[in-house]
Amino acid sequence: MSENILVKICGLSEPDHVRAAVAAGADYVGFVFFAKSPRNVSVAQAEALAAMVPDDVRKVALVVNADDAFLDELVAQVQLDMLQLHGAETPERVTEIKARYGLPVMKAVGVGEASDLAALDRYAAVADQLLVDAKPPKGADLPGGNGLAFDWRLIAGRDWPVPWMLAGGLTPGNVAEAVRLTGAEQVDVSSGVENGPGAKDETLIAEFVKAAHGG
Repeated sequence: MSENILVKICGLSEPDHVRAAVAAGADYVGFVFFAKSPRNVSVAQAEALAAMVPDDVRKVALVVNADDAFLDELVAQVQLDMLQLHGAETPERVTEIKARYGLPVMKAVGVGEASDLAALDRYAAVADQLLVDAKPPKGADLPGGNGLAFDWRLIAGRDWPVPWMLAGGLTPGNVAEAVRLTGAEQVDVSSGVENGPGAKDETLIAEFVKAAHGG
């Protein structure tokens, strides 16, 4: 564990929390565009929030099965560094989005058991990064941000030809162990730095970054 671990704070919707993530040393900040999420922001909100973020922190838009019309508007208005696809987008759709917008694409893949790992190999062939997340429970409204972890031993020692990020149930209390077990070099947190659905906590944000860096 070291300061080389890259950290993404996702689901930011308030200026103070964006500032807190940047001040804590986050490498990525994420904005959620999904109406059912308590972290959902409008394109106009995201435009204002992204404008606060320094150039050396990557701004990521999380979308779920978004169509071209929405993505056109999003990319035109918000200064973004990456698109995160968190729905049922096919490898072909990932390729289309990369070509259309010229932005790096991260594809989220839910993992619950060993049979889910094959999808990671398929998406690694087309995406710029992978987000290895906990598979949502059956019937869940949200594809991520459910505060659930998966059995990290499933991916221990695994690697893919593109950078990957570990997500799902991470907190300041368990992120160091998650990194140790999986060998992750990047971690992503949303609900684990909240004191209620969508309500980020500035202290928890700082504690998470510190813990991820082995502090």
